[in-house]
Amino acid sequence: MFERKIYWAISAYFFFFFISFAACYSLYSIWLSKSLGLNGTDSGIVFGLNAAVTLAAQPLYGYILDKLGLKKNVLIFLGILLAFSGPFFIYVYGALLTNNLIIGSLVGGVYLGIGFQAGSSALESYAQKLSLKYGFEYGRARMWGSLGWAAITFFAGKLFTINPDYNYWIASGAAIIMLVIILTTKIDVNQEDLTQSQSVSVNDLKALFKLKDFWVLVIFSLGVTCAYNLYDQQYAAYFYTLFASKAQGSQVYGHVNSVQVILEAAMMFAAPKLVNKMGARNSLLLAGLVMSIRIILSGVVAGPALLAIMKLAEAFEIPVFLVAIFKYLNENFELRLSSILYLFGFQFSRQIGQIVLSVLIGSAYDQFGFRNAYIFLGLIALFFDIISFFMLKKSIIEKAKKHTG
Repeated sequence: MFERKIYWAISAYFFFFFISFAACYSLYSIWLSKSLGLNGTDSGIVFGLNAAVTLAAQPLYGYILDKLGLKKNVLIFLGILLAFSGPFFIYVYGALLTNNLIIGSLVGGVYLGIGFQAGSSALESYAQKLSLKYGFEYGRARMWGSLGWAAITFFAGKLFTINPDYNYWIASGAAIIMLVIILTTKIDVNQEDLTQSQSVSVNDLKALFKLKDFWVLVIFSLGVTCAYNLYDQQYAAYFYTLFASKAQGSQVYGHVNSVQVILEAAMMFAAPKLVNKMGARNSLLLAGLVMSIRIILSGVVAGPALLAIMKLAEAFEIPVFLVAIFKYLNENFELRLSSILYLFGFQFSRQIGQIVLSVLIGSAYDQFGFRNAYIFLGLIALFFDIISFFMLKKSIIEKAKKHTG
């Protein structure tokens, strides 16, 4: 019974965290381009600096989480921070960006990077630790995050056309509920948990740098998984251009995004079974292949209907990535370093890819158009996925299956 309570508590926290996240971020590129008047290059700078701050925050989150173990400090911090998201967007962020792009991007990067982008990864890593202790599938808790995202994005487009501020107040309200949930949930931290977390040191991080398998993971993350974020950054702005009016484009995009996230939630429920059957390594490679083809086709197809289908296909790869990466880390590295590995080896590397490519892809949107930029981005991801086929390590479990098969 206690285990079920923990599952539902972390699932509810996921749900309201992603409501807050989506309320601020699902129409972010439209807010930058249409409400603030930023072009593709300027938006690329904003996204790049956001990624830079996230880059700095993720290793720190990873180390703190492994040192704290199952203590709730990070989740309490996130609840408090995101409770101020409404006032921040409405009264601070937009004004800063329109008056000084660089300063605004840096300030926004600190808030969004620590609160949402690195914060979501920290939450995912903490939930994975809980799933191992209390015996539930991580993917089936993370599924509620996808449902939370879908719940708000169904209305976000309509609210945006009325007044974008409504979305930001919803974000603050959801964060307050998150805070109540985590403060009223008791997590059992025993002596074994404390001993394991207290053994983590900076020397462990140094030791990771000497492992070949760690750097292979970095290459995969940098070259493959960063692409779906780069794709999403400007997708809404591109999709909007295919409609006669801003209101129509925003509303249709909101519906597409909602359907995509509902499908993603369903796949998040099914992903553990798929990953267990295929193996973590093969699942990562398959998700990378599907993503690469989808991005390339987004540059080939014409019209909003086909482009919407390309967006909906994203519902397959994200759950598989999220479930497979944790299983891959658990099979090939020390469990006590799971947060450092996920936030540094996987997410940190992905952010490096975003920093390097955000401005480049943003400029490509302006100079060559969205379609050519998507083809270029998809080919980059496909190249690194092929390289990773020869480099990603097969776990002992996968080798045994192949031998007995």
